Amino acid sequence: MPQYLDGRRVPFDSTDPNSTGRVAVIVLFSAVVAMLLLMAPAAASQLQLQLALSPSQTGDLFAAELGAMSIASIPALWWMKKYNLRTMSTIFGTIFIIGNIGSAYIGDYGTLVAVRFLTSLAGGSLMVLCMSLAAQTRDRNRVYGLWLMGQLCFGAIGLAVLPKFFDTFGIGIAYWVLAVLMMVVLPLVRFLPQRNIFAGRAGAEDSVPTPNYALRATLGLIALLAFYVSLSGIWTFLGGIAGASMIDNETSSVILSIATVLGIAGSVGATVLGARPSTRINLLVGYLAMTLSVALLAGIPGVLRFTLAALLFKFTWTFILPYLMATLSGLDRSGQLVNLANLAIGGGFALGPLMGGRLVESAGGYGTLIAVSVAGLVLSLVLILVAQPQRTAAANSTVAVSHMVE
Repeated sequence: MPQYLDGRRVPFDSTDPNSTGRVAVIVLFSAVVAMLLLMAPAAASQLQLQLALSPSQTGDLFAAELGAMSIASIPALWWMKKYNLRTMSTIFGTIFIIGNIGSAYIGDYGTLVAVRFLTSLAGGSLMVLCMSLAAQTRDRNRVYGLWLMGQLCFGAIGLAVLPKFFDTFGIGIAYWVLAVLMMVVLPLVRFLPQRNIFAGRAGAEDSVPTPNYALRATLGLIALLAFYVSLSGIWTFLGGIAGASMIDNETSSVILSIATVLGIAGSVGATVLGARPSTRINLLVGYLAMTLSVALLAGIPGVLRFTLAALLFKFTWTFILPYLMATLSGLDRSGQLVNLANLAIGGGFALGPLMGGRLVESAGGYGTLIAVSVAGLVLSLVLILVAQPQRTAAANSTVAVSHMVE
């Protein structure tokens, strides 16, 4: 409905955290920013071929991008409270556009790393803002589900389409697509408030401080870190586990491609369910299923067992994450805790492969890695259940989706 400001008719209320425009900002900004990292296998192969990069150089390049997106959480704690959000988002979006266009024409490795770091720092700032805004919505489970689903869909489309153009246009086509997509979505900044409004439209129950907030927040962040360390260690070496089980590369590639689709389905499931029957139950079921999927990889799984494990693993990964994020935002509706969650996610993504590689080398196989990942998931489950706020998100299940996007 039209709103009125100082007697003037305006088409939307930019201060409404549940408006359609606000949800669109959260979903589309995040999807564009994360797209390259979600199509990293294809982009990494093209970079190695086109720029003659070694595996370690390629890994360092993507580590710089991921590290910049994580580091963006730290200054965001300051600028989100001090400056106009629309202005800052426009600045970061413009840097993201210029950085990607410039990346398409850079042939020097050192220069490319520096430009990609700055570009990802701007993109990470937008990602942190989106995560903070999602924490201020009524139905956080569903919004985080949409937030994740948008990223997965953009990443899947990028993986399916862009590599077909690499032979003609090189890796530059990927950078140009990112720049153009940001140009398209950047006008959505008009749906942002000029200043960060901490859950101004949330119910009175959300304004009550969470008992033992510091302890619960710490446990929640550790749970998120353990979750990402466990899953990224396994995901990185799924191909190696398939090879050790005498499953050929072509077969394992098909299985992992199907698993990516199941990942989208997992986020859709979380979006549809919301907080029904309850966040605790959904977390419990999701974690137990994910732990089972990792355990199925033990020994020498055949094609059938490996397929079941990979599909279940990817589905539960994206099913659990929205509830993890909703738990953290339920502890702090201002979004500040969710900013720190971005650090935990990036740290987990970096530590998982680092830990996994050393465990595989020291054990001469994947058994120890699988056991450690199972233990990490169990630890994460226990911690996130303990961290649950006393007023769980179940109370939000009575809020219709139409209210979220009115």
